Amino acid sequence: MGRGVFHERWAVRVSIIMCLLGGPAYAADSSEKKMDHATPNDVLDCRYQQPDRGEMDSEWFPQDDLFRPLLADPKQPQFFALWQSQQSRIERTNANIGSIGVGENFGFYTRRTGCNGWQISLLTGIFAQFDLDTSNSELINIDFNVGVPITWRQGNWSARLRFYHQSSHIGDEFLGSHPGFQSIGLQYEEVDLILSYDFKKWLRFYGGAAMMVNRQPSTIDRWTGQWGFEARTPRPLARSYVFGLLSNPLLFSPVLTADFKSVEEQGWHINTNLLMGFDMSRVGSFKRLRILFNYYHGYNPYGQFFYSQKTESFGAGAYFMF
Repeated sequence: MGRGVFHERWAVRVSIIMCLLGGPAYAADSSEKKMDHATPNDVLDCRYQQPDRGEMDSEWFPQDDLFRPLLADPKQPQFFALWQSQQSRIERTNANIGSIGVGENFGFYTRRTGCNGWQISLLTGIFAQFDLDTSNSELINIDFNVGVPITWRQGNWSARLRFYHQSSHIGDEFLGSHPGFQSIGLQYEEVDLILSYDFKKWLRFYGGAAMMVNRQPSTIDRWTGQWGFEARTPRPLARSYVFGLLSNPLLFSPVLTADFKSVEEQGWHINTNLLMGFDMSRVGSFKRLRILFNYYHGYNPYGQFFYSQKTESFGAGAYFMF
């Protein structure tokens, strides 16, 4: 078991380094991509902005995307560190869980007029959960995602079509401390489609469906329905120069977002994930930092626990966008 734990930890470290190398591509110098009517420090991020005009443009390795990530989706590839107080609703047990996500979309090619057009990217995501109540914070489960999303935008409408693979692995230390637990080696390929509408720059609604095309075990039902919303102020409510230390202020915007999933394998039970907090950004940068509080009610969204473990949790964490 010691050798397995050693190799498992090295696999996690290597995967995290790979995602970190890919993620900062969004934070590269963005001076070449300006809005026609913007100040010199403004950059165009089509995930959050819609210019009044623009020219037809084709670009390799775009820094932004045409579809805004689903912030409240627990399986959205993104960088986050989250603490959760989790209760198992069947066993009536409580645990402190550390949840870490590492991942992003790497834009390959886009063709657009302003923010209207399409884009093809590569997604990578790692989702790991740790039991913080154990002396060594043992790894419970880790999911690896890789796939290809195609995104589209026309005005207030946007969409994402995605094909991806997930491979899930139970931690060796967790298996060692739970001798009766059976790992099923969950893995699958899934196609999903999400359609989104932005209402007056402060409210967003989205919905769609997903279907597993290959899965192990093969008895798992295929279909998932998903919908949600995201609300934020159309303009930042506050700005700070941090006691004069910054020449370019930090902008603060409150955020409230919720994601809902109904899964066929779970008897179409509705899983709810609610996030609220503050989004911090800076003019002239693609980077964002969010401090968010979390409430989750439903089946555990990770690994093979997704069809057997009902949970309720609350917590807080930091989310990073590049």
